[in-house]
Amino acid sequence: MPTHERKRPAIAERQFRDAMAQFATGVTIITAPATHGFVGFTANSFNSVSLDPPLVIWSLALRSRSLDAFEAAKYYAVNMLAYDQLDLARRFSRPHSDRFAGVAFRLGDAGAPLIEGSAAWLECRHHALHPAGDHMLFIGEVLASAHRNVPPLLWHGGRYRVGDAHKPRRTE
Repeated sequence: MPTHERKRPAIAERQFRDAMAQFATGVTIITAPATHGFVGFTANSFNSVSLDPPLVIWSLALRSRSLDAFEAAKYYAVNMLAYDQLDLARRFSRPHSDRFAGVAFRLGDAGAPLIEGSAAWLECRHHALHPAGDHMLFIGEVLASAHRNVPPLLWHGGRYRVGDAHKPRRTE
């Protein structure tokens, strides 16, 4: 095999995670109706894909207890968190007997929870699923959206941070 075609050793997981931590992302809570109530989790693996049609993508670990519910959901919502929703981000990122208990939300047109106070909301219809490594990729068609003009909650360097066009501040 020519030297330029040699297979490189796989990157170490820690090295990959540390490199990815340098990419700032917004923090979302993805929600959906489920057989018995609702499911939701904190995700920063979210991005837009297409404007025509409007598509977004996010991923969920194959080991997630809510994977089956999200795979079965025809509709879901992406709640883009605002700077003052750090407690919600933490709550939906950890095991909790009822993540929605005491959380102010309303149901969107398709029945997915829209969390009050979020910086933006997207109501989506399931478009496609694609397995990828240890995650499932979800592609959704955006049916409706709304937003407020507030600074977002961000994830960077393994920490939550407040995003502001003028003055980024740490939340921890």
